[in-house]
Amino acid sequence: MDLTMALAGLGVGIVVGLTGMGGGALMTPILVLLFGVPPIAAVSSDLAASAVMKPFGGAVHARRGTVNWRLVAWLCAGSVPSAFLGVLLLRLIGDDAATQHTIKIALGTALLLAAAGLVLKAWTGRRRPTEATPEPVRVRPLPTLALGVVGGLVVGLTSVGSGSLIIVILLAIYPKLRANDLVGTDLVQAIPLVLSAALGHALFGDLHLDITGAVLLGSIPGVLLGARISSRAPVALIRTALVVVLLASALKLLDVPTATVGVITGAAVLAAVATALMTRFRGTPVPHGRSMLASPAPRELARD
Repeated sequence: MDLTMALAGLGVGIVVGLTGMGGGALMTPILVLLFGVPPIAAVSSDLAASAVMKPFGGAVHARRGTVNWRLVAWLCAGSVPSAFLGVLLLRLIGDDAATQHTIKIALGTALLLAAAGLVLKAWTGRRRPTEATPEPVRVRPLPTLALGVVGGLVVGLTSVGSGSLIIVILLAIYPKLRANDLVGTDLVQAIPLVLSAALGHALFGDLHLDITGAVLLGSIPGVLLGARISSRAPVALIRTALVVVLLASALKLLDVPTATVGVITGAAVLAAVATALMTRFRGTPVPHGRSMLASPAPRELARD
């Protein structure tokens, strides 16, 4: 068993547990580009690994109460049958390079727009409390069902989208959904979705159990760790992680070289850290005539 592949699975598992996305958009390119796995085998093996990996992360969020079960039900009603249909469609049209490329470009563009939307939303709402009690989310059945159908079809065709595509459109349909609940809901709904697509590829595709096993060796502990962090972490941290993963996934789908992706996402992380530090310092003004290191006044001590 390839331990390097297991290490890659560990990294992707942490990302999936933390953000609910990035599995297909990150693991499939890694298998193809770094390990030389044939594309159809990479898609099949990644889906099979995700079908085993995602329940571990979903269980953590379910215990923490960060799953909207009505959303999960409507999403799965559309995504499960359409995922299997996507695999059948892939068998009919063949692994056409032009079709795959068109889907990848469209999805990559959508992810970039979603990342920009998250940044804009954070910027416009920066003066609001980030940990306020969340407002109830009213489920809209028809748009949610349609999202499941589209997401399932894309996953069946490409293995990409069980987290990234669906989480993007969920953000648009339900802007009041907290980042933690968004991740938990997306992780849970992806379980039957990727299972359906994996079964389709196992029947019609080229499933390599050795590749799947190596990925699972690292991804299961990774997704457990990421999900534990995600279910407890502040909303701002999850939002930042979502933006970074959206950006990295989009760049890979748009065939940007790996080194360039690393530089751009690294710059995005540094920018996020710098913004957080500036916000914290601006939010704690120092009274005139006193140093930040000075001891608190007697009244402050008494109040504490």
